[in-house]
Amino acid sequence: MTQPGTAPPRPRRAAGCLQSIVVLAVILGLGYGASKIFGDDSSKRSSNSSSSSSASDGKGGSWEIGDCGGPDPENKPDGYRAFDCDESGATFKALKIEDASFLPNAIQCPAGTDLIIQVSRVFGSGDDKKGGGIPTNTVCGRNLTGDHPGDAGAGGGQLVEGDCISATAKEIACASAGAEDFKVLGLVKEKTECPAATTEPMQLMMAMGRPYDVICGGKA
Repeated sequence: MTQPGTAPPRPRRAAGCLQSIVVLAVILGLGYGASKIFGDDSSKRSSNSSSSSSASDGKGGSWEIGDCGGPDPENKPDGYRAFDCDESGATFKALKIEDASFLPNAIQCPAGTDLIIQVSRVFGSGDDKKGGGIPTNTVCGRNLTGDHPGDAGAGGGQLVEGDCISATAKEIACASAGAEDFKVLGLVKEKTECPAATTEPMQLMMAMGRPYDVICGGKA
């Protein structure tokens, strides 16, 4: 069923004149499906969509809170690159920067994060920027538009407290939740850590790197 700082202004970068290439693997809507024990199938699907993209950037793979990015017009359809936040091509802003990880479940972004971007650095040009590279960090991004599927309860992004889920732990929009659905009251390691209002503690199957193993479900 995720987002906030501003960085000092930087000189504008000229597209196509970069010595380094940064590959951004964009993971949208990471949700955790389940079914008693609740199996984590986020490695196979997401509640919205998932895609890989490449981006050219003069940062050398280092991002800061407040940096912006967007689709790369020179690397369609899945390319992304860094933009100054006032440029027309900017579509998201970095809310938080995490360390890189080869384990997708290990990255937990804050509520309000609309997309998760794993940044990897490679050197080269042309086809070299379509994959590979050394992961450098992970960007928790928020859309610059009013479309925020990662907000708590909106039905997209990573699972966070305040989201709603079905009886099989699939994230849904709280606005469409019914009597058989639940609200996420906590994401914890053990059922005994769930808050008192929990009526449906959902034990997930083991997933390496994930910071929680139990979804504490309560009345939606």
